[in-house]
Amino acid sequence: MRQRFQLPEGVIYLDGNSLGAMPRAVPARMHRAIEQEWATGLIRSWNDADWYPAPQRVGARIARLVGAEDNEVIVADSTSVNLFKLLVAALRMRPGRSLMLGERGNFPTDAYVAQGVAEITGTQFRAVEPDEVLAALNEDVAVLALTHVNYKSGQAYDMAAVTRRAHEVGALVIWDLAHTAGAMPCALNDCEVDFAVGCGYKYLNGGPGAPSFAFVARRHQEGLRQPLTGWHGHARPFAFTHGYEPAPGIDRMLVGTAPQLGLIALEAALTAFDGVDLQALRAKSVALTGLFIALVDQELGAHGFGLATPRDPALRGSQVSLTHPEGYAIVQALIARGVIGDFRAPDILRFGFAALYLGHCDVWNAVAALKSVMAEGDWRKPEFMARKAVT
Repeated sequence: MRQRFQLPEGVIYLDGNSLGAMPRAVPARMHRAIEQEWATGLIRSWNDADWYPAPQRVGARIARLVGAEDNEVIVADSTSVNLFKLLVAALRMRPGRSLMLGERGNFPTDAYVAQGVAEITGTQFRAVEPDEVLAALNEDVAVLALTHVNYKSGQAYDMAAVTRRAHEVGALVIWDLAHTAGAMPCALNDCEVDFAVGCGYKYLNGGPGAPSFAFVARRHQEGLRQPLTGWHGHARPFAFTHGYEPAPGIDRMLVGTAPQLGLIALEAALTAFDGVDLQALRAKSVALTGLFIALVDQELGAHGFGLATPRDPALRGSQVSLTHPEGYAIVQALIARGVIGDFRAPDILRFGFAALYLGHCDVWNAVAALKSVMAEGDWRKPEFMARKAVT
């Protein structure tokens, strides 16, 4: 599937867990959207180019990657905004319960949003260590909000087991799939998940700032009362009535006008998954990450690296995170050699393995480059030590 992506010569791209590579289908589709549909079609393109139903149409494509039905996923807003909507909606569905439960070490925006929701709703947000989540679940918990694959360590939860335990105490579950969707199979309905959010620009390759998606299990849709009641979530948006009437089904998750150019890019990008067996994708991901860990053990033992990612493939996503006190400078020196990963404070060197466009030779060459950086001391150069705005 590598031929479906436009990758620069001489670059080994190991940062698809932060911003996915661009699929070759995107530029031509964007050109048509800009030059024909916007420039020529103008406002007629909402109907003539099928812009209006794009959130549902693109959501259906994503649904097939996360184990959901077409009418259970919709594309809208950002991950943070969708998480806010679902947290409030889940709290409303569990009156009398006062606690939102999360994990320490989660991506900060998830905690920030939960803290904001707690302030607005008068509830409490509590974060515990990942290995304490199951024990912390009790009848006070209204909603459990977790990220399936941790953004720093790459460690993955057992979605089915955690969801089952939450349901046993009567809690609802929201999974953040930012580092799952497009990287590995996900079985939302088989695991009886209540809600999920996910990112469009990591392993789904939708481009910088691509819109997010939200999943609401069909059994919850008619009782869902999300707090941002905008006109596109109305049952009859173009009736322009003053009273809010929620749209049926998943459409009530919409708020305002969809960002069409972002949706169009994401829709084109998702064609890179056409015909892909997600089990084969996962098998290759496990092989790539396993090879990387083995080569780090073999080649870099003298250079002070630690491993933050589980060795057990069942417990990791599609990334490997190393630790080193000089992690930032090492990553910058590696990027200068054409191997692109990223850094997360305080000491994480993060490498994502998008199995659609990476091969085993890429892994070998990446570790060889990292070994050279360490052996030659490149990371000590001042230009690599200076921190940039985006790490």
